[in-house]
Amino acid sequence: MTELLQVNNAMCRIGRHKVLSIESFRIEQGQHWCLFGPNGAGKTLLANLIAAKRIESGKYVTYCPNFVPVRDIHIVSFEEQQKLWQKDNRLDISEYSEDAHDTGTQVIELVRSTRASGRQDSELLEQLSSELDIAHLHTKGIRFLSSGQIRKVLIARALYAFNPDSPQVIILDDPLESIDGDSQERIKSCIDKYLHSGFSSIQLCRRKVDVLPGVSHIALMQDLKILQQGDRTKIEVGNTFRQLQNRIPKIPDQLPNSSIEPNKEKREVLIELLQINASYGPLVVLNNLSWAMYSDQHVQIEGPNGCGKSTLLSLIDGENHKAYGQDVTLFGTKKGSGETIWEVKAKFGVMSNELHNKYVKGWKVIDVIVSGFFDSVGLYDDSGTQEIEIAKDWLGALGIMGLEKYFYHEISFGQQRLVLLARAMVKQPRILVLDEPCVGLDDFHRVLILGVLDKITEQTATNIIYVSHIRDEKPQCINRRLSFVSNNNGGFRIEESVV
Repeated sequence: MTELLQVNNAMCRIGRHKVLSIESFRIEQGQHWCLFGPNGAGKTLLANLIAAKRIESGKYVTYCPNFVPVRDIHIVSFEEQQKLWQKDNRLDISEYSEDAHDTGTQVIELVRSTRASGRQDSELLEQLSSELDIAHLHTKGIRFLSSGQIRKVLIARALYAFNPDSPQVIILDDPLESIDGDSQERIKSCIDKYLHSGFSSIQLCRRKVDVLPGVSHIALMQDLKILQQGDRTKIEVGNTFRQLQNRIPKIPDQLPNSSIEPNKEKREVLIELLQINASYGPLVVLNNLSWAMYSDQHVQIEGPNGCGKSTLLSLIDGENHKAYGQDVTLFGTKKGSGETIWEVKAKFGVMSNELHNKYVKGWKVIDVIVSGFFDSVGLYDDSGTQEIEIAKDWLGALGIMGLEKYFYHEISFGQQRLVLLARAMVKQPRILVLDEPCVGLDDFHRVLILGVLDKITEQTATNIIYVSHIRDEKPQCINRRLSFVSNNNGGFRIEESVV
């Protein structure tokens, strides 16, 4: 086999604190590797080193002749999604246009961008669009896509880049995250088909259940090192692999700042929506929706990618202007009756992909958490000692004490998710809105988060709205389910049930 690339005696620093240390790692043409390990193991850092996205890459990574990493390595990751979202939002000029709508980069443009104009292949594009079910998204702006939809588009872009004249490597960072069940099967089938047509690949994975069928080799990572590497069949039966999966978190007995006890005797209406509609151009997302949430309820919202879950959440928590002029009542006050957006935000703690996208370089972890007190992205006032101590207490409760000294962009994606949960909880919100909170987390931290959410409902007056594509992956406190169900004409209806 032809050796595509090799990493030798690599040292990469994360800020001023930790160092990735890799003695040796190589990929041969036709191999399909999985970098497997918990959050913070160093998987993304190693992938970026291989992809020549680190200044140290030229020192530690050697490539085969005529292999150009910028051209021949294609990445599908949350970080790539974040960059695209931020770029299109920076370039948004809709507020200056007559129709107040700027599509930005269209899906079809993004997928085609990996090929020169003379290498476009309409047949392959049509085939990938059908297999990944993105044909109906071609003319849609990427910043209007759900997290799951843009994930499928990025996979299509990477596969469309295939060039038989040069070796190709695809880096897939948990490609099945934020994806509904039907789409997961489509993605698995599509990736397996095209990878075995000439690609080599590196999958970054935190959970055994998500390791793709086509993976031939595994490198186990922890604490910024490779613990073991080799043939998949041998690695998966080894003790090291089992030990990485069998870690059990300790759920804290008492949560920080949990002094407000829930009043379980008085049943109140927290949210009431009457005949709500929401559209984006010709696309009708919500049609004549009526729904109420009560103080004795903790609600799970489920449905396929792009059905309107995130739109519904944004109508509730004040982020979507389409809520004004409609019959939306929050905590007994009709929206638009004189309350400010900050009065609405004060009662919500939010953890979402959109919020995740807004935090860029420059913010320390402790500042991100403390900003939750002010419902802002970043800090506009000096934070006090009390706020900082509460923020540190939440870091401890979530098992990530010590991260406060890091910059937010220096920690792993999964660790960033935990930080956002801490940010959402510091002010003791009346309602905690969680949009795919377990995305990017290993099994250890998924169990931890779900356990902490149950403690929140036991020890505080906070109610939970929980969005997930995985029906059975939910905290035990969930007692209502709101399901988006296809009505077979391109739209969705909503069904409510008791859990």
